[in-house]
Amino acid sequence: MTVDAHHHVWDLSVRDQDWIGADSPLRRDFTVADLAPEARAAGVDRTVLVQTVTVAEETPEFLALAAAHDLVAAVVGWTDLTRPDVAAELARLRALPGGRYLRGIRHQVQGEPEPEWLLRPDVRRGLAAVAEAGLVYDLVVLPHQLPACAGAAASLPGLTFVLDHLGKPPVAARTPQPWASGLRALAALPNTVCKLSGLVTEADPASWTVDDLRPYADTVLDAFGPGRLMFGSDWPVCTLAASYGEVTAAARELTSGLSAAERAEVFDGTATRVYGL
Repeated sequence: MTVDAHHHVWDLSVRDQDWIGADSPLRRDFTVADLAPEARAAGVDRTVLVQTVTVAEETPEFLALAAAHDLVAAVVGWTDLTRPDVAAELARLRALPGGRYLRGIRHQVQGEPEPEWLLRPDVRRGLAAVAEAGLVYDLVVLPHQLPACAGAAASLPGLTFVLDHLGKPPVAARTPQPWASGLRALAALPNTVCKLSGLVTEADPASWTVDDLRPYADTVLDAFGPGRLMFGSDWPVCTLAASYGEVTAAARELTSGLSAAERAEVFDGTATRVYGL
């Protein structure tokens, strides 16, 4: 059993993905039907579909996709954490068709100009509502925002925080600090987990090797341990640097020094527990 704990889909005829450049190879549709054969070929049988844009309509669409496709086992959606009625909105989403697949919430914190956006009172109130709803919170952040992640996690011990893409370490620049220190401070908190995802697009997309990724993977393995680490492909964003199969193979090579039981945690157990699959 293998879980891909992080991928996306989009249909440009439904809405634009304004973060995709006009000439990017990502500027086309990517669907669950496109993903399914690649996932099966890589031995992946369950996935977690993660939000892409801060548009309220996307989450109900993703919940419907999960209800329609056996491959998608959970959804990490989006809602405005700062809205006064966020608890009611989370309840509304969970009552929709496919609402049982909503397991987490995410916001593009990496795009917020305030380094401590997560510590704002209105945001923390929204995070508390996420915890009260029994959901987890995915963190998509840049290295300089990791201290605020730790502050938020420390202040909300009842909420599980899931760090996407290792906090985007500067793999291509080969400068692990201050990323590594910020990551270890976050990992020191018991209500945090991490996704082994997104590394190939932080490396040199044209010439990366597994050895380029290894120092960063080793850091998260040491900091979080296999029981708080989960594999994610970041498909289709990963295709800027590697195919689905190549990303999966790289993750398996990066964890080849683990025992069979530890590898089972990274590729199945952690995601199954955290997202309630």
